Amino acid sequence: MNRICIPDYEYQERIQKAAKMLREKNLDVMLVASTESDYANARYFSGFWPLFERAGVAISANGDAALLVGPESAVFGRDISRIDKVFVLKEFRESADPSYPELKADTFRDVFQSLGVKGDHIRIGLGSYVECTLPIFEGLKDAYPAAEIVKCNDIMVSLRKIKSANELACIREGFRIIELATDEVIRCLKPGVTELQMVGVAQRVIYENGAEYEGLPMYVFSEESTRHAISRSRYREIGKNDIVQLNLSAKIDGYSPSIGLPVVMSRLEGERREIVDFCRKMHEWTEAQLRAGVMASDVAKGFLQQYKDAGYEKNYVYGPCHGTGMIEVEAPWMETDSDYMLEENMTFQVDTFISGPTFGCRWEKGVAIKQNGIESYTDYLKKGIIELGF
Repeated sequence: MNRICIPDYEYQERIQKAAKMLREKNLDVMLVASTESDYANARYFSGFWPLFERAGVAISANGDAALLVGPESAVFGRDISRIDKVFVLKEFRESADPSYPELKADTFRDVFQSLGVKGDHIRIGLGSYVECTLPIFEGLKDAYPAAEIVKCNDIMVSLRKIKSANELACIREGFRIIELATDEVIRCLKPGVTELQMVGVAQRVIYENGAEYEGLPMYVFSEESTRHAISRSRYREIGKNDIVQLNLSAKIDGYSPSIGLPVVMSRLEGERREIVDFCRKMHEWTEAQLRAGVMASDVAKGFLQQYKDAGYEKNYVYGPCHGTGMIEVEAPWMETDSDYMLEENMTFQVDTFISGPTFGCRWEKGVAIKQNGIESYTDYLKKGIIELGF
C-alpha cells in the first residue's frame, strides 16, 4: 500500500541526531516518556503510540536505543516498534496501578546496560520533563541513586521543530482530509442537530479518507461554548441564530494539523460581525509577518499591540501561533518572551482566537515557514465568514 508516512530509515536518523546532541551535552543517556494523550516523543523515535499505559525511549550517547513499555504492551510494542530492543518495565504501567505479582519485569539498569551505559555516576537527561510520571522518575532514582538527572527538553524541541520532507507530506495529507470533513460538517449543519452529532460526521469522513485518528478532540462548539479556548463538544442543540465554531483535525502517521473557522447559522451583523472580522484580520496580519529570520517575540508583541490598539485587549487570550506536528499544539509557542528566530520548515498553526462576553471566534490553519514568507497548507479560510442563512 502506497501510504503517506514516515519511512523506517528516518526513525534511525532521528536517534543518531539525538545521540550527537547527548554527546555535546555530556549526557550518557536520554529518556523520553509519553502518555496516550501526548505520545509524541516516544513515537518520534519508535513509531509506538501507547494505549492505557505509558511508553518511553532510552537513547545512549553512542547511538543505541530501546523502547520501554508497560506490562500489557510487550507484544504490541514489539509488533509496532521501529526499534529492535523492547523492554517491559512496571514503571510504565497504567493508572489503575496493578501490581503484576507474577511478572518478572525489566529495570532501568537492564535497559541502560543493554545500550552500553556503564557505571553508577552517570548523567541522565529527561527529554520529556512534563510527560515523565512520578513512577518513572522514582524508578530512575531507585535504579541510579548516584546519577545526575537533568532536564534536556531543548533536545526534543530542537529535533522536532524543523520538519523533514516526509513530515511535511504527512501534514499536507492531514489538511487534505480535514477540508473534506469541514465541507461535510457544514453541509450537515442545521438547527436542532447536536454538537456531538457534527463531531460524529467529521469522524466518519476523516476515517473514510485515510486518517488514523483525530488529531485533537474535534471541536464543534455553538454560541456560548465558543468562548472556551479549549473545551469539549456537548449534547447541546445548535440553534438557528448560533455562531458555530469548527476545529477539525486528522492524524496522519502521528502528525496532527487542524483547521478552525466560525460558521454562522443565520446572518452576522453588528458587534458580532465586528469581532469576527477583527479576529480574521488579525489572522491575516499574523500570516503577513511570518518568514525565516524573524524573531518570534516580535510577532507576538505586535499581535498583542494590535489587540490593544483596537480596544480588544480584554478579549485577548494567547499569542498568534503555536508549533504543530506530531501533537496539534507542540513547542515552540510564539509568545512575547519567545527568544528564537523563525527558521525554514518550522511548522505552526496560525491560531487566532478572541473571546467575548457571549461568544468567541477562532480562525486557525497550518503553515510552514519559508525564506520569503510561508507555505499555507489550506486555502479554506479564504472562503471568509460562512453564513448559512437559516
